[in-house]
Amino acid sequence: MSTISSATVESNVRPEYDLEIQKIADYVINYSIDNDSPNSADAWQTARYCLMDTIGCGLLALRFPECTKHLGPNCADQITPNGSRVPGTSYRLDPVKAAFDIGCIVRWLDYNDTWLAAEWGHPSDNLGGILAVADFISQQNISKGHSPLKMRDVLEAMIMAHEIQGVIALENSFNRVGLDHVFLVKLASTAVVAKLYNLPRERIMAAISQALVDGQALRTYRHAPNAGSRKSWAAGDATSRAVRLVDITSRGEMGIPGALSAPQWGFYDVLFSHTNKDLATKPEAERRFSFQREFGSYVMENILFKLSFPAEFHAQTACEAAVILYPQIEDRIDEVDRIVLTTHESAIRIISKEGTLNNPADRDHCLQYMVAVALLTGDLMAENYEDDYHAQHHLLIDSLRRKMEVIEDEGYSKDYHDPNKRSIANAIQVFFKDGSSTDKVAIEYPIGHKRRRIEGIPVLEAKFQSSLATRFVEGRCQEIITLCDDQVALEQTPVNEFMDKFVIN
Repeated sequence: MSTISSATVESNVRPEYDLEIQKIADYVINYSIDNDSPNSADAWQTARYCLMDTIGCGLLALRFPECTKHLGPNCADQITPNGSRVPGTSYRLDPVKAAFDIGCIVRWLDYNDTWLAAEWGHPSDNLGGILAVADFISQQNISKGHSPLKMRDVLEAMIMAHEIQGVIALENSFNRVGLDHVFLVKLASTAVVAKLYNLPRERIMAAISQALVDGQALRTYRHAPNAGSRKSWAAGDATSRAVRLVDITSRGEMGIPGALSAPQWGFYDVLFSHTNKDLATKPEAERRFSFQREFGSYVMENILFKLSFPAEFHAQTACEAAVILYPQIEDRIDEVDRIVLTTHESAIRIISKEGTLNNPADRDHCLQYMVAVALLTGDLMAENYEDDYHAQHHLLIDSLRRKMEVIEDEGYSKDYHDPNKRSIANAIQVFFKDGSSTDKVAIEYPIGHKRRRIEGIPVLEAKFQSSLATRFVEGRCQEIITLCDDQVALEQTPVNEFMDKFVIN
């Protein structure tokens, strides 16, 4: 009997779901934050602060027309009964578009939380999908005589989305293979949204597999010379796509069990190797996701808040140092000879930039620009990136940028990756033409770091209050603040009632 050569056929034995897919699904189904985490109270409380901060960032973004032009129904005058609400607006949208809109406003100003490791990202981007779906489910349930979801469900989904995105980011660098970190937003949002819809294990795994084979965004829109405004809505797109994929899967669409590991066609072989040479030479084990720790609530407990400046996080401590130096140089700008910025490798790779800055997205990802504005004004605000401001002040800003020397401190780079430190250190020293200089101001941990929580929370609360005041009258602001200050009351509030408080009539 003749046999067919294996070189001319493919094996069609359908595999079990990849273990990584099973791991994510089992986490969202089975993990109990109360029972299993030694710091569960910290996780829940931090999630509450994260909710406040994230919504506040979205409200602030509504002041910018370049952001708000993306919002609203895809079809003019479209009516969506029981539609998801977008905080700070009057929109009622289908949950897919609402997830985009919420994710868009949350990320627009680069002011929401951050996670830094082998990969970077902003886990609160997932709130777009979480809040849109939770509001939609709650209103649907009420219309059918069932109970709505509670805000505790939202906080739990946030903790889990943070964990999925953040733990995978610890040792897996997608930026080094040219992929954008919003891939992890799509992945995490898919898992937790599927949980909110109460899908069974196989359906959750099917949804996750769809996210993995979906094609992933390239990082080029975050880097010179292509940096642009897509980076401000990319996370909204990712969390929205997750909601769509869960919807497709909930209707019975089959999954792709070997989405990660399929030879030649899977995620690992196609997208997780730098070049064909890498693919040929790397052991298979080195091209799989690496997990430094099991999923729990670690990421939410250690999340980094942006509290002082709407700036890319690797520049936060640099801006803080610049503000400290401002009184020493405000009357000596013309005397500045050079400025030495001492930083870490990731900051150099992501935001150290020279040449013309073409748009706000270009400017808020330029270390030298952010430091120059902080040295010149003693502050840094979102408005400082806008074209009008740049047109008025770019000559002076660019003059300081040209005098900047960026150098790496290997100790800073090492401490950045140290799981016991996770510092984001920067230092600045200004030298004058007469040979004198300022002190070298070095800051290892930004005010939003866990090591500065006691100092940071009052700043977070003040940021939230000022954000509310941009959209609501004083009475409504106080009502929202009172609720958000009460952990127990907030957790027990129906999602639809919480969202009611953020509607503009």
